[in-house]
Amino acid sequence: MKKYIFMRILRSLVSIFLVTTLTYTIIYTMVPRRLIFKQDTNYNKIATTPDKKSNYENTIFERMGYIDYYDTKELQQHASKENSSVTIDATDENKKIYEGYIKKIGNGWTLHQFEESKQFYATREVPVLERVFEFYASLLQFDHTGWVKDSTNPNLERYIRIENDPAIGWSVVGSGTKHKYLLYFNGQFPFIHQNFITLNLGTSYPTYNGQSVLKVITQDQGQTKASEVNFPTGKKTSSVNIYSRTYKSPSQADSRDKANYGDDPYTATESNYQYPSMIVSSSIVGLIGLFLSYVIAVPLGSYMARFKNTLFDSISTGALTFLLSLPTIALVYIIRLIGSAFGLPDSFPILGAGDWRSYVLPSVILGLLSAPIQAIWIRRYMIDLQSQDFVRFARAKGLSEQEISNKHIFKNAMVPLVSGIPGSVIGVITGATLTETIFAYPGMGKMLIDSVRASNNAMVVGLVFIFTSLSILSLLLGDVLMTIIDPRIKLTSKGGK
Repeated sequence: MKKYIFMRILRSLVSIFLVTTLTYTIIYTMVPRRLIFKQDTNYNKIATTPDKKSNYENTIFERMGYIDYYDTKELQQHASKENSSVTIDATDENKKIYEGYIKKIGNGWTLHQFEESKQFYATREVPVLERVFEFYASLLQFDHTGWVKDSTNPNLERYIRIENDPAIGWSVVGSGTKHKYLLYFNGQFPFIHQNFITLNLGTSYPTYNGQSVLKVITQDQGQTKASEVNFPTGKKTSSVNIYSRTYKSPSQADSRDKANYGDDPYTATESNYQYPSMIVSSSIVGLIGLFLSYVIAVPLGSYMARFKNTLFDSISTGALTFLLSLPTIALVYIIRLIGSAFGLPDSFPILGAGDWRSYVLPSVILGLLSAPIQAIWIRRYMIDLQSQDFVRFARAKGLSEQEISNKHIFKNAMVPLVSGIPGSVIGVITGATLTETIFAYPGMGKMLIDSVRASNNAMVVGLVFIFTSLSILSLLLGDVLMTIIDPRIKLTSKGGK
């Protein structure tokens, strides 16, 4: 068992690597890079100024990993190490110095001049394999006491220790680390939180510009929510998430930082918001939809198998076939229309995440989309089992058909279905793209489509990485669940050892 799980985890990691690498390579080699500017309002404002436009483009391309870029000042600083007489002026003498410097460093660097000022800058195309390597090299970030490098605060203490923090109580706190609280406990799921290791999936652009991909997905949404916060200097009403404190140079702190945190330099915080994050929002409707699908499919499929070839079975089969053949978009609009007649909102923003009615129609649609195929498979499994030897033996013992169906056939039919539950959970969480789009629902499925439209390459790669990881993990959990339901199933070839 242990060996099997180890090998499955190893194969899963390889699969995640291959899928993410392939997606990354396709996006960053086949999608025209200039598409990333089509929804950038700042770019449109400077498009008429050639020098600013070129500098802005190269800055963004560097942030996205396409190129390495030295603007005029940076190029002068680097070249001055070889020749201190170089300036930023567009002269022939400076050009020769820069050309000599670029030739010396090599590695694909190219010298350019701005269109208007004629000043010099340099770029280097970053090979896609190097970009992929950088993505994985920075995927996991480990917080440590040497993280902060602030020349204006040379006397910063550096430590990691357990203490009874005046703001949140007992926790592992750090100084010199990026985060103030490295391990802490509160009443929010999963109740135990850590910042020692964080996942870096890149920076979002052009939508959610400047925010990390993971933060966009996991951060709560809506308007800020104020509550009583226990600051180190006392309790105050604020929207600050006190647990999110990260380092901020004292030279950049303002009077409010001093009033809230005293002399502590960890004053950069995030806010609390009214509504759940994208991943939580998708999980809510996804799990409710999955629950509804099994509530409908399990009893329906069981009774269809028990009364096969009867009028009930024929009518049910016809109805399920109709639902399967009905286009998804048609089913969505039919349920939406019926729900509206009962006063349910046909768009999520109408009532928002604070009202349970906002979740009803998306959940019902997801449940109805997956229930027909589940019911058909349950029927098929149970009919196949009806001719097995253990069923004949049960009949020979004099058990009733109801007892045989409930105690023997149903239990064995559940084994393959249970193995698919984790995959179904991930599927409804990550795959409700159409439903989320139509209902303007703030979930991850809609985010993937929006990111593709906006050419938000970092967000697309990040979501693919998350979806792939969850999907592959679900397969492993499905196998483990099978062994729990039916102990006769072994995940190894040598007696389960």
